[in-house]
Amino acid sequence: MIISTMMADQPPPLEATTLLNDVPLVPHMVNGDSTQQVIVVQVNPGETFTIRTEDGHIQCIPGPAHVPMMSPNGSMPPIFVPPGYVSQVVEENGVRKVLVLPHSTEFHPSLHPPPPHVTHFMHHHPALLPHPPHHVFSQVASTGELPPQFIHQHPPPPPHIFQEQEPRSHGRMNFPPRDERSMKIKRLKERQISSHNNSKLHSPPSSPHKAHIATNSHMQNGYSKGQHLTGGPIKLKQAIRTRSSPPAENDSTDGEAEPKKLQDLNPIMSKPVVSSLEARSALLSWSVQIASENRESPTTLVQRRFVYDVTVSNNGKNGKFKPAYSVSATCLPLEGSISELVSFTTESCEPDSPAPPKLLTRTRNCLNLQWKASNDNGSKINGFLLEWDEGKQGPFKECYFGHLKQYKLTKLLPSTRYAFRIAAKNDIGMSGFSETVVVYTAGSVPPAPLPPRLRQAGITWLCLEWSQPSEMTSDETLTYILEMEEEGSGYGFKPRQNSEDLICTLKNLRRNTSFKFRVSDTLTVQTAIVPPGPCHPPRLASKAKPKELSLQWEPPSLDGGSAITAYTVEMSKTEQEDRGAVYQGPDLECTVGNLLPGQTYCFWVKAANKAGNGPFSEAAAFSTAPGPPERCKVPLLICKSASCVLASWEVPGCNGSEITEYRLEWGRMEGCMQVLYTGSSSSYDIKGLTPATTYYCRVQAGNIAGIGLFGDTAVITTPPSIPAAVVDLQVVDEELLETPLPSSSECLALQWTEPCCNGSDIIGYTIEYGEKQQISVENVTSCILTNLIPDRTYRIRIQAINLLGSGPYSSYIKAKTKPPPPNPPHLECVVFSHQSLKLKWGDGSSKALATETSLYNLQMEDKLSRFYTIYNGPCHTYKVQRLNESTTYNFRIQAYNESGDGSFSEVFSFATTKSLPPALKAPRIQQIDSNSCEVSWEPLQPMRGDAIVYILQLTNGKEVDQVYKGTDTLYSFTNFQTNCEYRFRVCAARQYQDTNGLQELCGPYSPSTTFSSQRQELDLPCANTASDAMKIKKKPLSDEQFAFLLLLVFALVAFLFAIIIQYFVIK
Repeated sequence: MIISTMMADQPPPLEATTLLNDVPLVPHMVNGDSTQQVIVVQVNPGETFTIRTEDGHIQCIPGPAHVPMMSPNGSMPPIFVPPGYVSQVVEENGVRKVLVLPHSTEFHPSLHPPPPHVTHFMHHHPALLPHPPHHVFSQVASTGELPPQFIHQHPPPPPHIFQEQEPRSHGRMNFPPRDERSMKIKRLKERQISSHNNSKLHSPPSSPHKAHIATNSHMQNGYSKGQHLTGGPIKLKQAIRTRSSPPAENDSTDGEAEPKKLQDLNPIMSKPVVSSLEARSALLSWSVQIASENRESPTTLVQRRFVYDVTVSNNGKNGKFKPAYSVSATCLPLEGSISELVSFTTESCEPDSPAPPKLLTRTRNCLNLQWKASNDNGSKINGFLLEWDEGKQGPFKECYFGHLKQYKLTKLLPSTRYAFRIAAKNDIGMSGFSETVVVYTAGSVPPAPLPPRLRQAGITWLCLEWSQPSEMTSDETLTYILEMEEEGSGYGFKPRQNSEDLICTLKNLRRNTSFKFRVSDTLTVQTAIVPPGPCHPPRLASKAKPKELSLQWEPPSLDGGSAITAYTVEMSKTEQEDRGAVYQGPDLECTVGNLLPGQTYCFWVKAANKAGNGPFSEAAAFSTAPGPPERCKVPLLICKSASCVLASWEVPGCNGSEITEYRLEWGRMEGCMQVLYTGSSSSYDIKGLTPATTYYCRVQAGNIAGIGLFGDTAVITTPPSIPAAVVDLQVVDEELLETPLPSSSECLALQWTEPCCNGSDIIGYTIEYGEKQQISVENVTSCILTNLIPDRTYRIRIQAINLLGSGPYSSYIKAKTKPPPPNPPHLECVVFSHQSLKLKWGDGSSKALATETSLYNLQMEDKLSRFYTIYNGPCHTYKVQRLNESTTYNFRIQAYNESGDGSFSEVFSFATTKSLPPALKAPRIQQIDSNSCEVSWEPLQPMRGDAIVYILQLTNGKEVDQVYKGTDTLYSFTNFQTNCEYRFRVCAARQYQDTNGLQELCGPYSPSTTFSSQRQELDLPCANTASDAMKIKKKPLSDEQFAFLLLLVFALVAFLFAIIIQYFVIK
C-alpha cells in the first residue's frame, strides 16, 4: 500500500478516483482549504483499506482504488501495520509516500528517508489494520480490466509492495547528498531491525510471486509491430525469499550493510544495438556497466539479474513512448541511467487480412459485393483475390482478381447460399483470407396469405389472426408482415409485426379510432374517441421577421383515440386583451402575417378531433423582428446658387430600430438616379451642379433591419448662369482646312466646341493670345489669327459670353507659327551628254542632308513653254534622261517645307551634246590576188545633216596604223607580206561645223577582222569556215560571261567546303 501526500491550493480532481461516490469526504476537503494537506491512499489490487467515518462506522475499501483524505494540520497521519510489516516514508518530487513493507524490506532508489517533522493525528484502532495483501498483476485475466492509472508498466515490486504508476522522466533522479542519505538509511534500518524482532513470529504467508513470473514476462513482451524501442531505467532488487520462513541472523547483518554499499554503485547503460530487422520484429541487444566508488568489485555486490524496461515511440523523439519489454526479476534496489535513443525501420511485408466483403445489392440472379483495403504494411496493395464456393459449400475457387474494390456476380441461382472470402496482394506477397461471409440470392415471392381476422378487441388493444396460404406446403417456413394504417394519419400502412406467428396483439392504440390491417386483404377496426389533450405551447419555426412570425407546435400527447383533424391558433398583444383566431387547419405550423415590426404578441394553440376541441395551451410570447424604416416623404430642395442645392427631409418611422443612415439618390433623369449621399444627417448640400438644368431627387432610410422604400421624387431646376468654360480649344492643321491660309508662317487656325450656355444663349467669344492681345468674335466655333510672327510660340485661351456675363477662360494651349518658306537654290548642270543632263542644286553633302528639312520641286519647260514637275523630293541632284541631242532645255526649281512653298528660281538653260556615231560591224576582207585584198564595211546615214567619214586601222602586233580615212566604205590593201597575220577595224566619225571650225566626233571601233597572207584560197567555203571558227575561238569573253564564270567557280568552292565541314568536322 502507498500513501501519497501533497500540499495544494485545491484538492486533486475528485472524479479521478474510483471510490469518490462511496467514500464520504470531510467538508474542508471538498472546499479546498489551501492550509490543508491532501492524503491519497493507494489501495492496490487484492488489498482492502479499512477506515472509520465521521459517524463512527467502519468502511472497508477494496483495491484497486485511490482514497483521498485530508490532514487538518498538514502532517502525515500514522499508519498502523500488521505484525511483520513496517511503514517507510519517502519524498519524491514534492510528493511524500508511505510504504507498508515487510520487516526485511529492501531500499528502493526512488524512495527517500522520511522527513523528520512527520507528526500523527490518526489514533490506533484495530479496524484500521490492512488485510493481508494478495499479489495481483495487471496482465492476469482473472483480476479484470484495471483503469489505466492502476496498470503496472514496470517490473513488479516485492509481493508486499504496490506502488503508483507515475510518469517516468528521462534522466537520473536527484538524490540527496550521500552523507545525509547514509544517516537516514542507517536510522531506517535500525527501525526495521527492531520491528523485525517484534514481528518475527507473525510473518505473512508465502508469496505466490514466483508462480506469476513466467506469465508476467510473457504478457509484457507481447506488443504489436511498428514500435521503436529505446532503453528504460534499470532497477535492482534483492532476491525473493519464502515469506513463511524466518530470516537468518546473517541476513539481517547483510541487509544492514547492503544499502550502504549500494550508494557507491552507478549503473551505466550502453546504446542499444538493433539487428535482425524483419517486417514485424527486431532484435535489440545492450550492455550495462556497474561502476563502484569503493574498492570492492561491483560484481560482488550485484550477483543477480537486472530488470530492464524498454519503451518505444513510432512518432520520433518527441512522441509518446510506450513500454515494449519488461523482465520480472528481482535484484539490488538500484536505478540506472537511460540509454541513448536508437531508431530503426522495419521491413515491408504482405498486407493484413482484409475485412470480409459486404453485400451491396442482390437480385434473383446476381450479387454485388464490396470490400475495403486493409493495412498495406509498407507496400502498396495492387490487387484483391475474391474466392467463392460456387454455392456448393465445397472448396473455394477464384471468381475475381484485380485492383477494384467492388465486383458483381451474375447468372446465379435464386434462393441459393454463396460463401465468399477476400485477400489482398502487394509486391511482397498475398495476405491471409478474410473471414467467410455467407449471402443469399433473392427467391420467389410467396403467394398472398388469407385476410386477417379480428379475434378480440379492447379499448386500446386489438388481437388479430390469419391463416397460412393454401398453396404453400407444410415444410416451408414463411414470415408474415402485418401492416396497420391509422385513420386520418396520412402516413399509409406501416409494418407492426414481422414474424412467423399467425396471431398478433397490438397494444397502446388510440381510443375510438379506426385502424386498417392487412396481411393480404385489408381489415378495418375502430376504438372509442375523446377530445384531445392540451397542446404544448407554440414555438418559433424560423427566425422572426419584421411583419410575420412562423410558428410550429407539437401534437398533444393524448389525441383522444382519434386523429387530430385541426388546430386553432389565437393571438393577442397581451394575455389580458381579447384574442382572435389567426389560423385553423391540420398543419403543425403556420405563418402569421400583417404584424407590426418590433412588437410582442401572445399565442395559444388547441387541437381538435372528431370528439371536439381540446383545451388551449399555455401562452407563448414572441416579438417580431425590427423592420426597415417607413417610406420617406418628398425631400425639400432649396437652390443656394446656380450650382448648389440644399436637400433636407423628415425623419420617417423607425419600425422598432433606430435609423442609422439615409441614402440620397440624385440624377438628371428620373429613372437613372445614382446614390449621391449616405449618412445619418437629414440634410445635404449638393454642389457642382449645372445651371439651368432639371434634377430629380429621392431619399430612403435604413436601420439594422434593412433599408426602407424610397420616398416620392422631388424635382428642381437650377437658375441660368454665365457660360461654362471652353474645354476643347485646339489648333487646326492647314491640310484640314477647306481654304488655305494666306500665309502659314503668319497665321494660326483655331477651332473649339461651343460650351454649355447655362440657360442663356452665347453671343460671342473673346480670344486672348500673345502679350495680352485679345480679339472678339461672334458666335462661331473657329477663327484664324493673322499677322503673327513666323516661328514663334503663342499661349492662347478663350472665353464664352452670354447676356449674364463672360464665362471663365479655358485652359491655355500653346501653338507655334511655322517658319518662313525657304529661298530657291542655285541650279547648275554638272554632267552633259547627248541624251541626258545631270542637274545639281544646294549643298548635297551627307551632313547637310541629315539636317535638311526642305523639299525641292524641279520643273522643266515643254515645247508649249509650260513648266511641269520632273522631280519632287529632298535630293540635291537629278539626271534628266531621254533628251534630244544638241538641244537646249529650260529649268527652274522651288524649295518648300512645313512652313509652305517658296518662290521659284530664275530659268536656267542647258543644252545636250551631239551624239557619237554608232559602232560598225567588223569589216569584211576578200583577197583578190596574192598581193592585194579588199576591205569593206557597212555604211551609215548622215546624222542630222552632218557628214560621216570612216577611219580604217591596221593592227600588226602591237603597232596600229591608220590606213584609210574617208567617206568610202571600201578599201584595197596591197603590197602585204606573205606568211603574216593582219587585223583590220573601222569606226565612223561625225563631222560638223561650229564657231570653232570643223569638228569631228569619232564613234567606237568595230571588232577586228584577221587576215592571213599565207592562205591562197580565201574564197573556198571550207577555208572561210575555218577562218571564222578561229575568229570565234579567239574572241575574248564579255563581262557578263566572265561574271557568270566567276560565280560558278565560287559556288563550286562553297559546295566543296560544305562537304568537308560535314564529313570531317561535324562527324
